[in-house]
Amino acid sequence: MKAVYALALICFFSVSATSQTVNLELKAELDSIMTLDQGTRQLTDQNITKEKKSEILQKIGYTEKEFDANPWGIITKHDSLNQKRIYEILDQYGYPGKSLVGTPTHLSAWLVIQHSGAIEKYFPLIKEAGEQEELPMQYVGLMEDRLLMQQGREQVYGTQAWGSALKNAPKGKGDQVFIIWPIKDPETVNQRREQAGFTNTVEEYARQMEIDYKVYTLEEVKNMFKHLPGTN
Repeated sequence: MKAVYALALICFFSVSATSQTVNLELKAELDSIMTLDQGTRQLTDQNITKEKKSEILQKIGYTEKEFDANPWGIITKHDSLNQKRIYEILDQYGYPGKSLVGTPTHLSAWLVIQHSGAIEKYFPLIKEAGEQEELPMQYVGLMEDRLLMQQGREQVYGTQAWGSALKNAPKGKGDQVFIIWPIKDPETVNQRREQAGFTNTVEEYARQMEIDYKVYTLEEVKNMFKHLPGTN
């Protein structure tokens, strides 16, 4: 019994020590930011249920009429506010990973940066967080791919799609065409995906995105599309 009691104490103090390392105030703030970031985007999903929409609207403090009148204006407004605050947090704490704010809160800063204009500036911090196991490596891969695509370079893991009208589309056929952005060494991309923690192949990922997967070179893409990343 003494041994069991001693083990229980060790477990209790281990949990207590772990919980004490989490910055609860910062965690609460980041949870609120993540709710806004993801909630506003979920509301633009045409397949969202009425119940889910009502739940999210209540959390973020908008009526259905208010949000539907200007959805992307509201998203842009909160993105700007979230980015400003996240940059302040990054400057103060470094990347707020799972040791500092727990999970899934450790994804909050990543989500805000991923659709910001500051990926290039903060990617080294994101990469370091992944190497220190403060952030899953697949999220590092997602951001690295987005940065490379924005720079007009081949991506590494095949996570980024691009869509634009074709240069030589028949008259009246100016709809966007979507592809998986060119990948460096595409023959080994699935090995890299597995090593980074992705659970599907690039072919499976493309199907989920409803894209017909085909290997393209950068030159082919430049000749195909009217608009390319960084030129719109």
